[in-house]
Amino acid sequence: MQRSAISIASNIAEGAERGGKDFKRFLRIARGSSAELRTQCYIAARIGTIDTEQMQHLVEELKQIAKMLTGLAHSLPEN
Repeated sequence: MQRSAISIASNIAEGAERGGKDFKRFLRIARGSSAELRTQCYIAARIGTIDTEQMQHLVEELKQIAKMLTGLAHSLPEN
């Protein structure tokens, strides 16, 4: 879960540094990492690593992050 979370921020940073079409591509990768982490939250709750309330909070935050990444990607020029 830590690796997935770190991957979100790392892909945003790398894409921003590269710019252009690469930035959009890395935002899509970051969105994929957020989906991966969301799935891991469901699994963690299922096996008892986190409680249901924690899982629901994290899932909602990750859904918001995915929406923000999508919005950012759509706001960028097509370069």
